[in-house]
Amino acid sequence: MKQAVLRRAAAVSAVAAAFVLAVASPAAAHVTVNPSSATQGGYSKVSFRVPNESDTASTTKVEVNLPIESPVGSVSIKPVPGWTAVTEKSKLDKPVEVHGAPLTEAVTKITWTADKGSEIKPGTFQEFDVSLGPLPEVDQMVFKALQTYSDGNVVRWIDEPTTDGTEPESPAPVLKLTAATADGAAAPSAAAPVAAPEESDDSSGGSSVWGIAGLVAGLAGLVLGLLAYRKASQKA
Repeated sequence: MKQAVLRRAAAVSAVAAAFVLAVASPAAAHVTVNPSSATQGGYSKVSFRVPNESDTASTTKVEVNLPIESPVGSVSIKPVPGWTAVTEKSKLDKPVEVHGAPLTEAVTKITWTADKGSEIKPGTFQEFDVSLGPLPEVDQMVFKALQTYSDGNVVRWIDEPTTDGTEPESPAPVLKLTAATADGAAAPSAAAPVAAPEESDDSSGGSSVWGIAGLVAGLAGLVLGLLAYRKASQKA
């Protein structure tokens, strides 16, 4: 009898500990573009949000590639204190018309490099603002990004969206583009899903809530296990 109770108490404690680890451990963050959607033909300010995932190294360089097959005529970069931004242009295989004039080359890469002391430290993130326009008449723009750490590690956020809707291992930032209506507003989709709330600047808020909930549940499980063990000891 005593052994059965002890086994039950141990099982409860193990399940509680596993639950704590499952909900308290934050999901791996990746480079994203915010907002995640804009209007074709318009101008938009987007922010590339770069979280630092390493516990020991800092992010020293961020490279964002703009799709050459969907060129943008105007690319303006907002200065970030402590970081140097450099743009690279590429010749287009086929010129595109922008505001009635042919565009033969376009910005296809932006590189931000941190000054000493301005790196993205562990547990923090940095946003890099860019003004883009006019946006091409395509369904989406995929910005393949590279994140370089102070220990030499380079994380390649270059995986394009999957066809089945699942998230790839190293997803690239994606900007969804919607056709404009006659008045210039974004045209609603016939079967458009309910828009998700814009991601908060404090991206750790949701994880903290779940982490606290997991810890409470884990402590409750441990208490139950101890009570069962005490009851079994008293009956022995």
